Amino acid sequence: MYQYIKGIVEEISIDYIVVESFGIGYRINTSQNTICNLKEGEEVKIYTKLIVREDDMSICGFKTKEELRMFELLNSVSKIGPKVALGILSFVEPKKLGSFILSGDVKALSKAPGVGKKTAERIILELKDKIDKNNIEFNCVLRNDINRVSLEIEEVVQALVALGYSLSEAKEAVNKCNKNCLETEELIKKCLAYLMK
Repeated sequence: MYQYIKGIVEEISIDYIVVESFGIGYRINTSQNTICNLKEGEEVKIYTKLIVREDDMSICGFKTKEELRMFELLNSVSKIGPKVALGILSFVEPKKLGSFILSGDVKALSKAPGVGKKTAERIILELKDKIDKNNIEFNCVLRNDINRVSLEIEEVVQALVALGYSLSEAKEAVNKCNKNCLETEELIKKCLAYLMK
């Protein structure tokens, strides 16, 4: 239904953004990979996919066609829904993910949130012949340079809860403070400063 939405980034949250276009604010679920490449107030073009369920309709979107394509591939795998697909794309960039799949790297892929060994094997089995071999980074498999942004955010939330803050307070603080993909320790300090105001 929507090929893309072009507008101004009005809000950036942990797992979604709000883009205003012609007076309408679109809540778009997205990955940390996309979020880290956006800034509030900038004009963007977000490539989108409308997700329709029996009880809900939502939009998933990404800054690049490449990431949208990978999301669609992941979402086509049996037992993998939009939430898990977004979690995987928050964990590893599309080119690296393609290299994991083509090389059959179950160990690396199973480290993604919501993905165990069996799910990783199923992703590789179902997508190996669908990956664009000209658009991957094999060298990243050797470096095992995995994007752990989503895991680090979860660590920060858990750390704040351990310090006595409620889960909602912790999530709010991370939402407000994680604008530039900070390192874990730096983000914790910034969140504590926010919570103590």
